[in-house]
Order: sequence, then structure tokens, then C-alpha cells
Amino acid sequence: MSRTFLVTGATRGIGRAIAVAAAATGANVTLLGKTQKPNPLLPGTLGESAEAVEAAGGRALPLEVDVRDEKRVREAIDATVQAFGGLDVVVNNAGAIRLAGTEDTPVRLFDRMMAVNVRATWVTSREAIPHLKRSSNAHVLNLAPPISLDPKWLAPHVAYTISKYGMSLCTLGLAAELAEDGIAVNGLWPRTIIATAALAMLPGIDPTDCRSVDIVADAAMEIVSRPARECTGQLRLDEDVLREAGVRDFTRYSIDPSRSPRLDLYVE
Repeated sequence: MSRTFLVTGATRGIGRAIAVAAAATGANVTLLGKTQKPNPLLPGTLGESAEAVEAAGGRALPLEVDVRDEKRVREAIDATVQAFGGLDVVVNNAGAIRLAGTEDTPVRLFDRMMAVNVRATWVTSREAIPHLKRSSNAHVLNLAPPISLDPKWLAPHVAYTISKYGMSLCTLGLAAELAEDGIAVNGLWPRTIIATAALAMLPGIDPTDCRSVDIVADAAMEIVSRPARECTGQLRLDEDVLREAGVRDFTRYSIDPSRSPRLDLYVE
């Protein structure tokens, strides 16, 4: 029987890659995003992601949803269950980023990061729980980093870091809370910088020093394919997950295999 995924922030980048990877297994995929019309400055639309999911062999349900709107999130989850008969995997990928110091971060952007990164992760997970309890292998996967209290990760961009660590704390807390229900909750983060639209937020980064979104998608599928009761409460790096699965050559994920990819934020 086909599993059903719900992926937030699915119009482009890592979200779309995970949705397509799930579709390649024959999954049903609900895609949540906001971009309906092409934007020359930010490639990717909800419709294009749906087409990619269908082309990969899955069934797509694209829904225009701002994850800050709890009512729309609840409606999207209800629509997913109505369309596909249940829900097995939630991927909280939607994110907001502002890599700047405190004085250079407007309060409205602080609020946006907290709303999209932390609040939406908690709300989406919360609304999905009743349905995940009925799945035979339920997973929540958050795009959240390992936690380090070294000030070097906080000082350059306090607001962004605490919003991402909020997702990580949500991961650890929900994993413990939902353990008896057999719902796995894990975090996944790239070991290296990934070539996505967010790259524009990292000045001085050459795209050829990055890896493709496929490495995160492959690691995500490895995690959510494991038995939920045996794999929960972890904050993992994509490369480590794939090494455990037997992958040894990572050059195929490099934009330029002749170059060494640069480490991402929060990775020593």
C-alpha cells in the first residue's frame, strides 16, 4: 500500500527533492507552498512540483498554504486524509532565513522566522498527530540542525539560530512525547552547503562548492523508511545517515565533483 507524505515548503529546493524522492517509491504526496506564479527571481512553483511528483510515479495533491495559518494547515491535513485515506510522513521543510546581526534584523523578520521555522513545525506536527497515530510506520522529519551552544553559532545571527534550534528542540520534545504512540520524530541537516535558492543569503558562496538537494532527499527517505520505533529523537546530518546505509562515494552529489563542498552552518 502506498504511503502518504505531506511536505511543507515544497515548491523548490530540498522540499521538492524530498517530495519527488517519495514519489519515486509510489507515494502519495501533498505539497504545501505559496508560489503559484513563476517568479524570475525565485524559480519554482507549486504546479511544477506537482508535475515532478507525478512524473516520478507518485500522486500529487498541491495546496496553496501559508504554514503560518493554522486553519489552512489543518484544512490541508484534512484534505490529505480525505484524498489518500491517511497520513504516514510529515516533512517540516518550510523555512525563513535572515543571516544578520541583531541590529540588522527587523522585528518583522524575527517574527517571520519564529512563525515559519518554529511555530509552523509545531502546529503542522500537532495537527498531524491524530492521523499519524493510525499509521503503521509514522514519521515526522524536521529540517533542523544539531544543537551546539557554542556562541560562534549564535553571535552572527541570533534570531535565525534560535529559530532553527527551536525546531531542533521541538524534534527532541515531540520524539519523547510521542514515543509510546510509535511516531518517530527526527531532525535532518545537510553536512555541506546545498545549492538552493537560500544560497543567495550566504554571500561569497560559489555554487560549485555545494552539493545538490538530492543528498538531503536520499537521507530523508532513508530515515523515514526505517521502523519508527527504532529510529526517533535524533538530529542527524545527511552524510552520516547515508554512510550508515552504505554510501561511500559522495562525489555524485557535488555540483562540481572536482571541488570539496563547504560545510554548512552548525557543522563542525
